[in-house]
Amino acid sequence: MMMFCCAGCGIAEVDDIKLMQCAACDLVRYCSDGCQKDHMPQHKKDCKKRAAELRDEILFKQPESSHDGDCPICLLPLPIDSRKTILTGCCSKVICDGCNFAYIMRECQGSKAPICPFCRHLTDMSKEEYRRNLMKRIEANDPEAMSHKGFDCESEGDYISAFGYYSKATELGYVEAHFSLSGLYREGQGVEKDEKKEVHHLEEAAIGGHPKARHNLGFVELKNGRHARAVKHLIIAAKLGHDMSVDLLKLCYRDGLVSKEDFAAALRGHQAAADATKSPQREAAEVFRKLGFRKS
Repeated sequence: MMMFCCAGCGIAEVDDIKLMQCAACDLVRYCSDGCQKDHMPQHKKDCKKRAAELRDEILFKQPESSHDGDCPICLLPLPIDSRKTILTGCCSKVICDGCNFAYIMRECQGSKAPICPFCRHLTDMSKEEYRRNLMKRIEANDPEAMSHKGFDCESEGDYISAFGYYSKATELGYVEAHFSLSGLYREGQGVEKDEKKEVHHLEEAAIGGHPKARHNLGFVELKNGRHARAVKHLIIAAKLGHDMSVDLLKLCYRDGLVSKEDFAAALRGHQAAADATKSPQREAAEVFRKLGFRKS
């Protein structure tokens, strides 16, 4: 059985002595806060290096799916193109345009009052009713509603309020809000410009499966000359179905920054992600969208 010792004083971990791991790196253990503080000058360099390695292990892990998840009605993966999804005003659910299209077709045939395809509440509400309903969901700590309210505020130029709503949504673990915050930090809207915080929120969103955040990280790394890290980000985003990442990977392949095998694997993953989102209803909705019909 392996015996651990305090990195500061050397005392062994026995029945009546419990050691605590360094929270940042897990490389060493200490018997007290005092030993950890005294040992930190010696440990700091190794700790920082190992902490960065652990962070990268999390950061560069391929997510099983995008942060959007599945449509709650058809249970197929939601398209990452926001033009192909609908946020319901009553229950703050994101559904695919295929399910919305199928509902509209049934509604037209039955001449029924418009109701939400998911929660079945009436959707024929005024802007004021919509805002009241959104605030109710915010008061109930719905992070998706908070993020949507933040988007509304940002669209109206109220960046300080947008920052507040996005920040609260990130505290509740909402991935999209991290991506939105990264944009505010990048542009200095409602908050001072801060590239480190921009990248931090991009990373948090990317870890959560946000393909656009992953793409932006790849672009940042390319700009800073860290090509290997950039390619890793772009491959992950491509395998989540992100078209722009595939386009950027093509340029990287042309310039010799990505191997033929990795590029081919990224293309296969991209195609698989795209195929997983297809359905007859979504294809019909796409035809109607291209003809100029509104989503709802």
